[in-house]
Amino acid sequence: MVKAWCLALCLCLSGCLWGCGGSGESAAEGNGFYFDTEISIQITGKDPEELLEGCFSLCGQMETVFSRTREDSELYQVNHRSEDHVLLSEDLAAVVKTGIEFYELTGGKLDITVGPLCEIWDFTGEKNEPPSQEEIREALEKVDGSSIRLEGRILYFERQDTILDLGALAKGYISDKLKEYLKAAGVESALINLGGNVMTVGSKPDGSPWTVGIQKPFAPRGTYEKTVSVEDRAVISAGTYERYYEWQGQQYHHILDPDTGYPARTEYAQATIISSSGLLGDALSTSCLLLGREGAEALTGQFPDTELIL
Repeated sequence: MVKAWCLALCLCLSGCLWGCGGSGESAAEGNGFYFDTEISIQITGKDPEELLEGCFSLCGQMETVFSRTREDSELYQVNHRSEDHVLLSEDLAAVVKTGIEFYELTGGKLDITVGPLCEIWDFTGEKNEPPSQEEIREALEKVDGSSIRLEGRILYFERQDTILDLGALAKGYISDKLKEYLKAAGVESALINLGGNVMTVGSKPDGSPWTVGIQKPFAPRGTYEKTVSVEDRAVISAGTYERYYEWQGQQYHHILDPDTGYPARTEYAQATIISSSGLLGDALSTSCLLLGREGAEALTGQFPDTELIL
């Protein structure tokens, strides 16, 4: 049995990335573990170490909003509510709103009420064994994206057993928040990598575009399918190789089909979105992987500021 924790995207370290920028500017780089994955942040600007500390502090705050498993998180409290409606924070409401929108746009394929299925498959734990058909059937009965309604910041539930999972959206939103924080501090050059969700702030310190490598599925880390040059944009991939395990000769990946309760039978191993919004890129990448080429091209065609790579 094998569990792979691959980064969907890796920074191509071609040339010198961290020469000094303008007067008084220096560079800082840090790594951490948040959102069940390794992250790295690189900043060039004034007082970059202080800004780096602020970024990691913001990541910690976002974990207390979006974690489904941390008992002190807002999402955990929402999932263990006693009422049929909950007042959400601005952060949680923004991501839930996008989830509901993409439920409609994808005909139900992107469904943030998939939490019961995520719990029994448990790709972040040590189980490494698929659930039984009976467990899947029982979990599927609780999955219904049409049973939630958001009015302003108030989320209404038709069912008490609805459990939300925002894993397909949260990191993209958090990358937007980190970029917003850095830009407000005057940073013009930074790179944020949240376990493969890459967000660039401006260009490299020397003024050239960032070069981001798109990981080749199931190949050793650092083996690129292709590279892209971007400035001030997000490059986000969803892939069946990111989290998976093998059981009795069959591979089970973490992208679940809300119609069947099993890992989705995907046409491609990876979908990558290049966009100015991390949240949009996150939502689109998973959606496109679930929809296949025809559906993916139709969906991304509704967002002219995006590029799709399958």
